[in-house]
Amino acid sequence: MDTPRFIPTHDTNISDSIELRPVFVQTGEQDELPKFRMPDGPSLAETAYQIVHDEAMLDGNARLNLATFVSTWMDDEARRLYAETVDKNMVDKDEYPQTAAIEDRCWKILADLWHAPEPTNTIGTSTIGSSEACMLGGLALKRRWQQKQKDAGKPYDKPNLVLSTAVQVCWEKFLNYFEVEPRWVPITEDHLVFEGQDLEKYCDENTIGVVAIMGVTYHGLYEPVLKISQALDALHEETGLDLQIHVDGASGAMIAPFCQPDLEWDFRVPRVASINTSGHKYGLVYPGVGWVIWRDTDALPESMVFHVSYLGGSMPTLALNFSRPGAQVLLQYYMFLRLGKEGFRQIQQSSLDVAQYLSSGIESLGPFELVSRGDTIEGDPFDGPVAMRLEVGGSWSTVGRTRRG
Repeated sequence: MDTPRFIPTHDTNISDSIELRPVFVQTGEQDELPKFRMPDGPSLAETAYQIVHDEAMLDGNARLNLATFVSTWMDDEARRLYAETVDKNMVDKDEYPQTAAIEDRCWKILADLWHAPEPTNTIGTSTIGSSEACMLGGLALKRRWQQKQKDAGKPYDKPNLVLSTAVQVCWEKFLNYFEVEPRWVPITEDHLVFEGQDLEKYCDENTIGVVAIMGVTYHGLYEPVLKISQALDALHEETGLDLQIHVDGASGAMIAPFCQPDLEWDFRVPRVASINTSGHKYGLVYPGVGWVIWRDTDALPESMVFHVSYLGGSMPTLALNFSRPGAQVLLQYYMFLRLGKEGFRQIQQSSLDVAQYLSSGIESLGPFELVSRGDTIEGDPFDGPVAMRLEVGGSWSTVGRTRRG
């Protein structure tokens, strides 16, 4: 006999019905509705609203949600814009051409912010979040490598990707879903971030590229993109392997341009082929929107761009999803206009200042040895979040952290 499949659920209330509070019951209306099947008849809009409203009240407060770094506050004008545009379908560019045009403006603004050598020759797209953006960046690396192998008459069925063990879980999903072997570079006490060390141990002719993280989740430090690129230059000279970098912008892609503008991590580094960021974190927009930008059109394989006929028109689409709301893209443009570079700098620097204040307080407690003092660049105590380690039985482990936002 087949073993029943367990399907997890977050609904821990064992009751199979929803009871309407007596104060909200209206004459002639049901006071109890089924929870796991559709009711037989309609309810008043006010009743349905009250039920969902009261259920949602049991969630956490999004402004206090530092755990997933989506604690964005938006002003009344942004909220009004959201309500006015939430019905737009981002994929239907014929029906909503101005939303499509604003999407183009947004990724071109980011390309300029990240020093793309020729912003008019670059290409990018919005996504539903940074996870999708990472997957698109990784997929482009894989497709370029596969084409190169095919052109050389070599096998292209065993791709691998070099990345640190500190990457966000979306990269594990990418490796699994797109069948790419991970070449994990361990994070240790001596190497709190991936710095391009021992690349010769991890890279071979099946390596599709290298991932660098601008803001490791566990302690907030930036992986030194320029240093990794220089290590790849040395590897190229020694072995002939010519590898490119995808930068997972994490927090840094929307922090460094404003608070550390001289730091070379973006398209100023020649081996950086693509960069992603999360608009709904440090881009200061409600979930969910992300962005991925390629250095130029050559960096994005044409095979990843679909030209589809949809609702009466033919349009190119570059994403893993299809239909999705366009409101968040418009909100991202609103934030670019609303804040400008100086506004972003003030907000991000304020968060960095808080992190440094907390780090000094934590250090004063006594038992903690700080891994970083609120800095995002290892060994440079100026900006960023703080991690700490506590001696436990002769070993150390990260026991806490703060994050910007």
